[in-house]
Amino acid sequence: MLFLYCGYMYFSIELLLAIGAALARLLHGVDLEPQFNHPYLSTSLQDFWGRRWNLMITGILRPTVYEPMRPVCTRIFGKKWGLLSALFATFLVSGLMHELMFYYMSGGELKPNWEVMWFFVLHGICLALEVAGKNSLATERWRLHGFVSGPLALGFVGVTSFWLFFPAFARLDATTLASEEIVAFIEFVKGTVGYINV
Repeated sequence: MLFLYCGYMYFSIELLLAIGAALARLLHGVDLEPQFNHPYLSTSLQDFWGRRWNLMITGILRPTVYEPMRPVCTRIFGKKWGLLSALFATFLVSGLMHELMFYYMSGGELKPNWEVMWFFVLHGICLALEVAGKNSLATERWRLHGFVSGPLALGFVGVTSFWLFFPAFARLDATTLASEEIVAFIEFVKGTVGYINV
């Protein structure tokens, strides 16, 4: 079931954002940027979170959390630790927002158990370690090749997702909620089309 949640999450987000982009193009003549950039081709956690996965959220969190926190953290911790602290703070905020999202998706019935938050805390720590490691090994020849680092990064995302993130979907009973939303949407479209035809 957890494998289905993985596919469901990726394809539903991709589909919803594609529908939104099509509507924006149709109604306003604007082309929206794609929200995913082939996340399965990621070569590192930094590549996955910063350049490939849910680019809209990255585009929101970077100017609202990371960029304002970086100078503050740099004044407190110094340049190197300021960057890493701002990076971690960004994942902390993302984790809190995801916990809040799951709470509201359940209609307030499921109280947070902080698994999703720990997912983002863990990824924030590991991404900070990755960035620190890359910065300390300044030469390219000491970096892992993409054929090695890519599967390691995606494996880490997959294992931690199945361990901490997807169980929240199971508790939420996301498949039932999704099917109810699809039925409600179809009924809405039928009602709208029927109203227009009358």
